[in-house]
Amino acid sequence: MTFQHLLNGAEVLSVSGNPDITGVEYDSRRVKPGSLFVAMRGESSDGNRFIDAAIRAGAVAVVTDSPAEAPREGVAWAVVPHGRRVLARVSANFYKRPAERIAITGITGTNGKSTVAFLVESILAVAGRKSALIGTIEYHVAGRVYPAPHTTPEALELARLFSEALGQGATEAVMEVSSHALAQQRTYGVPFDVAVFTNLTRDHLDYHKTMDEYFAAKRVLFEGCGTDPPRVAVTNLDDEHGAKLAEFSRKRSPVVLTYGWERGEFHTEKVDISPRGTRFDLITPGEKIAVFSPLIGRVNVYNILAAAAACYARGCELRAIARGVESLAHVPGRFQRVDCGQPFTVVVDYAHTDDALHNLTALAREFVSRGGAAGRVLTVFGCGGDRDRAKRPLMGGAAGRGSDFVVLTSDNPRSEDPLAIINDALVGLQKTGVRYSVEPDRRKAVALAIGEARPGDIVLLAGKGHEKVQVTGEGSLPFDDVEVVREALRATGFECESVAGGPR
Repeated sequence: MTFQHLLNGAEVLSVSGNPDITGVEYDSRRVKPGSLFVAMRGESSDGNRFIDAAIRAGAVAVVTDSPAEAPREGVAWAVVPHGRRVLARVSANFYKRPAERIAITGITGTNGKSTVAFLVESILAVAGRKSALIGTIEYHVAGRVYPAPHTTPEALELARLFSEALGQGATEAVMEVSSHALAQQRTYGVPFDVAVFTNLTRDHLDYHKTMDEYFAAKRVLFEGCGTDPPRVAVTNLDDEHGAKLAEFSRKRSPVVLTYGWERGEFHTEKVDISPRGTRFDLITPGEKIAVFSPLIGRVNVYNILAAAAACYARGCELRAIARGVESLAHVPGRFQRVDCGQPFTVVVDYAHTDDALHNLTALAREFVSRGGAAGRVLTVFGCGGDRDRAKRPLMGGAAGRGSDFVVLTSDNPRSEDPLAIINDALVGLQKTGVRYSVEPDRRKAVALAIGEARPGDIVLLAGKGHEKVQVTGEGSLPFDDVEVVREALRATGFECESVAGGPR
């Protein structure tokens, strides 16, 4: 494919040269002879600094979003106003526009995206559809599992994944779409058939600065980014921003489906949540159907409603929806139990906002209080470094109000001093009056909580969930909450042979 053919449909200020292109890259370290190198300004680095490195590696063409860069002799050259938009167009052209040949469901919101995505994938599988999943935990392509460096990858990786999925016979793709990706236009030109909104609570304000900006980024999924708006918009009426999105989408999308506990086209009746699972009658625009899920808690009822509405929009029958919901036993790092035969419950969860901590501790309280029991909620949590400082005391308050004992520790401190982060969260924690301990070493913090636990208690490890590293000023160090719990339980005398995915 020639250079100028790849630029079809892209916003280009000037172009020269037209060699054949054998690959597209935006990372100079991956460039091979015959590649097109897209040099674009990012959030923390500028790809234009690596143009000459890419040429030395064999790049025969360069696209740059910096007019200050002079064309290099013997290299085809294009200057563009927006690097990521052109990366999206070039990637789509190189892989023969795969996003236009697969039905894509996009899911955005602060909490619940991963669980909704896994539920949608499960339902689609029961309905006989082959799909790809792209999200926070991992990527799935027709049965293959890949690590997920980003919730929503850059346009080049997206095009590769869609192309691979099509090659394996997939007809559907399910994507978590982060606010960062939407603001940065990583999904530019991706036509979403169904867009789903879960909720909006405080998060990522280190990047978006205000809740209004954060919501505006989420709304891009429903506006269309270089495409028409989605055919179907699915929104949560019980969230004030979801209600606004429903009104916004009625003027743009042909179909708007809403959901809520007691209202919306999809809602519930006769909800029964127990440690063994969740049952309710799912009310839909056509009929109602009984649903059972091994997932527990009020938040998962909302996740099931969102997934059911999305799959209904994709033409799945209600029986397939119910069977798909029941088939999903757990989502990695989302209320994931670690069972080594101990007389108390240990749960690993990704909760890393004050709202998510509130929901997690409330669910744990229900769990230990069943049948009049008097178990305690013990919570281990920390706050991320180089992120919104203002949410740290809010997280401390949420953990304290929902727990009987809290161990405040580290969670990806990145370049910050872990003790400084802990002190920020301590302000909110101390106001609750809960008994607490501070232990910056997360491994020791886990052991402390395990040692504190008594029969009937529940120990919550919040924040990291599925993550396998602790990010510090020294770099990324291997750290898996599930394995660390197993180590602590073994040290206490329990035999850890298996990891359970959900409550029993």
